[in-house]
Amino acid sequence: MTVNTPEGRAAASSAPPRSMEVLRTPDTRFGGLPGYAFEPHYVEIDAGDGAGTRLRVHYLDERPDDTAEASGETILLLHGEPTWSYLYRNVIPPLVAAGHRCVAPDLVGFGRSDKPASPFAYTYQSHVDWLRETMFGRLDLRDVTMVCHDWGGLLGLRLLAEHPDRFRRVVATNTVLHTGDQGDMGPFYTQWLQFSQRAHPFEPGAVVERGTATDLDPAVRAAYDAPFPDEAHLQGVRRFPLLIPISPDDEAAPANRKAWEVLETLRIPFLCAFSDRDHVLGDAHTPMRERIPGAQGQPHTTITNAGHFVQEDRGPRLAAVIDDFVRTAR
Repeated sequence: MTVNTPEGRAAASSAPPRSMEVLRTPDTRFGGLPGYAFEPHYVEIDAGDGAGTRLRVHYLDERPDDTAEASGETILLLHGEPTWSYLYRNVIPPLVAAGHRCVAPDLVGFGRSDKPASPFAYTYQSHVDWLRETMFGRLDLRDVTMVCHDWGGLLGLRLLAEHPDRFRRVVATNTVLHTGDQGDMGPFYTQWLQFSQRAHPFEPGAVVERGTATDLDPAVRAAYDAPFPDEAHLQGVRRFPLLIPISPDDEAAPANRKAWEVLETLRIPFLCAFSDRDHVLGDAHTPMRERIPGAQGQPHTTITNAGHFVQEDRGPRLAAVIDDFVRTAR
């Protein structure tokens, strides 16, 4: 215990930072998942705790085989809450067959990526930094077509604004970039916030099923639960709803406002491909279509018969929209 005296406080301030406790889901949890026969890839990044802790981040990197005509395009697929790269299992194969390279990371705290044990390790800024280091620092992705969904947009659109030279085009699907100035978040957010903090057990597969227009096969639902064998592994999932900027004084509000200032000048081709039965975000695409110059005149698409998790309901259809945009938006 540190004594609360000037000498004691000085000693505490000079003590080396404590390493972050990190959990790793056993590989056995990912065996035999339906539709997910992809080879895992990993990079290590700095956790940013000042103690040199390293985080292992998982990503998919699927490419056309030697018999296919590669397009030379790289498509970055960003998942959100409470999913992982499994969300894109029906989107990746048709895009690869069309000649594109597909990179789909698991955000820290999700999927096969490491999971800090403390909920306070997860901040909006730490997620931005972790994703930046993974995609640009370690994988050095350039000329990317970004597909961002849910929290994939809350993070990906920040990176777009901060590193526009890395991107060639964007497809935003059922996502948003809040600044804290939007006013009342509505009843869904209030209910979701309470559920995310109080539900025991918290079952990501059940959340995904409630956000789809079709019923999930029990094995698919279980696959969304696979990364989270117990409550200790769920801290990142539970934390995300608390990180959404809901007031002008929110910690992330200034950086997101600054991001919008940049987005409002960007002419990078920007497509909205929202679904018609997304009861989470509704018409949240309107600000993007109206305020981002690169969205003007684009063939924005409403994907029918799909809920919030459009990749589950209409994965091949979303892939076709992405492929067409890659081929036509220059």
